[in-house]
Amino acid sequence: MSNNFTGCCSGGSACCPPQQEKKRLLIDFLYLDLSVCTRCQGADNNLTQAIDEVSGVLEAAGFEIVVNKINVTTKELAIKHQFLSSPTIRINGVDLELEVKESTCQECGDLCGDETDCRVWVYEGVEYT
Repeated sequence: MSNNFTGCCSGGSACCPPQQEKKRLLIDFLYLDLSVCTRCQGADNNLTQAIDEVSGVLEAAGFEIVVNKINVTTKELAIKHQFLSSPTIRINGVDLELEVKESTCQECGDLCGDETDCRVWVYEGVEYT
């Protein structure tokens, strides 16, 4: 005897609750370099750790977490992504930092062959590079 029913039970679709469409949490991480830039490396590590800490709660609340890591290697990519400073983290298109603050980044300057400024993160009045 074969069962042609699909879903959560063999009683037909009436016994199954409707599937909720997941809400999407889109995280864009834009950076110049992960091999030498300590600011980009630190932001990448902190982002990964933060996602690990909250992913269970967000998924239980019906969110799908999508992370895009974008290595901005050309002027065209910078324009396409409206890239202002490295590293940048956006959630659903909104930058985490309302104000972009920068300082000289030796690692990215060496990489680019020119003086380069990278983002300074400010949290509770303390600056992080």
